[in-house]
Amino acid sequence: MSSAITIREEALRYYFYFVQERMRIFWEQNIGNKISLSNDPILNTYKFTNVYRATDRVSQYLIKDVIYQDRNVEFDEVDILLRIILFKIFNKPETWIFLESKLGPLCRTSFNLRLINMLLEERRISHPIFNNAYMMTGTHSKYNYLTFKHEKWLQMVNDELLAGKILYKVAKASSLEEAYLLLINCSFIGEFLAYQYIIDFNYSEVLSFDENSFVKAGIGAIRGIKKCFKSLGGRSFEEAIRYTFENFNYLQKRFGYTSFINLYGRQPTLIDLQNCFCETDKYLRVKLPSLNMGNTRIKQKYKPHPRPIELSFPPKWNLTICNEENHMRNKKLELIPC
Repeated sequence: MSSAITIREEALRYYFYFVQERMRIFWEQNIGNKISLSNDPILNTYKFTNVYRATDRVSQYLIKDVIYQDRNVEFDEVDILLRIILFKIFNKPETWIFLESKLGPLCRTSFNLRLINMLLEERRISHPIFNNAYMMTGTHSKYNYLTFKHEKWLQMVNDELLAGKILYKVAKASSLEEAYLLLINCSFIGEFLAYQYIIDFNYSEVLSFDENSFVKAGIGAIRGIKKCFKSLGGRSFEEAIRYTFENFNYLQKRFGYTSFINLYGRQPTLIDLQNCFCETDKYLRVKLPSLNMGNTRIKQKYKPHPRPIELSFPPKWNLTICNEENHMRNKKLELIPC
């Protein structure tokens, strides 16, 4: 029998501080504010993802230019999932643009494994082809006969996702969890990537499941959860994320962070809260270094981007994207103490 969850007050308070202040920074950036966006030196110095996963630049590119781009070519369900996984393997818009400039719209008919490998082998000499956001591994005994990481991943796509019919089965899945369990059996795709990929699939019209129906805690989120909770009372890390979701408004009020401005009426979902635990782990490495869970520094520094994000979201979310200044009118944006 599970016992009560025990909060570590000084750490969980910073979780909700991060959620509110990072979202405030996001809105400030999107109305073109060029001044220092926070009085928090940690948030001004280091790179942190947005509160909403779908608002990060790479996710925005995926939504706008890979899934819902203006096109003359019609793709079926498997082609759409293939396009998503091909983009996400590299997670780098420049790589995607390069491949489509050489091959045309990427889909099953243009998925020429030999030609793609040749193109990427040449490109990697002068340009990075992988984004460093995820630690993409290329080690699996089944593919040891191949030399380069991109060759191994693409061979897996060919042999397992296409020839092995995994993408076909994912398209017919009855839940996010079922899709996740299909992907996790593929070479190179562990628990973290399987969860990230099904969320990416779910941005499309192929899957239309509630993001709050399933969650999987990644390594970074687990570190953050361990910092924010003294005890989970026998519950899983996923249950800790759901606890945070179910008590989100109460905990905001408890810690005094009630000026959070959501995404055009959309509250953070389980994937967003999972990511925020990962980011809070990073933040607390500097703010509360005594809560040491193995990682002691933040690797990436913040570099301002010259352009605001032109926001676009899956049409099925039914979000009305209005002028950010109007959206924020009913909330007073104030620098909050860190």
